[in-house]
Amino acid sequence: MEKHDESLRLMNLAVLEAKKTMNENIGGPFGALITDFNGRVISISSNSVLKDHDPTAHAEMNAIRKASEALGTHDLSGCTLYTTAYPCPMCLGAIIWANIKKVVYGCRAEDADKIGFRDDFIYKFIEDGKTDIEVLNIEEKHRNECLALFKEYSKKEKQLY
Repeated sequence: MEKHDESLRLMNLAVLEAKKTMNENIGGPFGALITDFNGRVISISSNSVLKDHDPTAHAEMNAIRKASEALGTHDLSGCTLYTTAYPCPMCLGAIIWANIKKVVYGCRAEDADKIGFRDDFIYKFIEDGKTDIEVLNIEEKHRNECLALFKEYSKKEKQLY
């Protein structure tokens, strides 16, 4: 099977998973799957925000959690993530933390924006530190108390991740 055909097959699995749970009112039109370095499917998931009452239960987050559990590691180096839409900022962060170096996505961020999803103003907030609407008030306080915790952790020479 050619690479394009295999990529399409994998994306279609993500689309089918999203369609199923979307029609069950579990979450939005978002599906994701993760393959290992051999192209074998490790996890497949969809958005379950509505069912789980969890704003972090995006398809990519759920797929990362499942893949990490299946492989017994937080390090998904060598894996590829297929997702029905360009990952939101939260999912991008998780993808980077998981050491996934390749993402294949279907719809663009502006496609999600057109159907009512609000990723765009989060991207603007990250880029500019502000948007035209109040999104978040971030205030630094009590740094010295928290630095003491960081110093204690550093002295213990724990595994970094």
